Amino acid sequence: MRYWLMKSEPDVYGIEDLERDRQTIWDGVRNYQARNFLRSMAVGDRAFFYHSNATPPGIVGLMQVSQPDIVDPTQFDPKSKYYDAKSPQDNPRWRTVQVEFVEQFPQIVTLEQLRQTFSSEELLVVRQGNRLSVMPVDEAVAQKILKLAKG
Repeated sequence: MRYWLMKSEPDVYGIEDLERDRQTIWDGVRNYQARNFLRSMAVGDRAFFYHSNATPPGIVGLMQVSQPDIVDPTQFDPKSKYYDAKSPQDNPRWRTVQVEFVEQFPQIVTLEQLRQTFSSEELLVVRQGNRLSVMPVDEAVAQKILKLAKG
């Protein structure tokens, strides 16, 4: 099992939405490096749910990959803001995963807490200017985040 951090804006899709839905396809990722991280995920991998563009931004919960390597359907929907006219149907450019809710943390682990605890080499989300929406998290860092989240 590996750990990841996946960002979403809470007014677009937040941890409460995932708790209600129980599972979702993590669609709309349109960055090649983030897409490659999605491609390397496996069933049972855990991902920290990070609320971006929020006050304060931070990690709010945990989810698990329930199905890897899914074609992102939004790339073929002309009505979607994630539509990609250049993505061929027979060899889709964008792939994703299905995730399922594991838990919402009793308290948010804020970006500021993360910056005080980890270096940018340890945790990519604290790196200045990092805009990736999906990134790997080392096992030791993940265990520290879980401790922070649970007080």
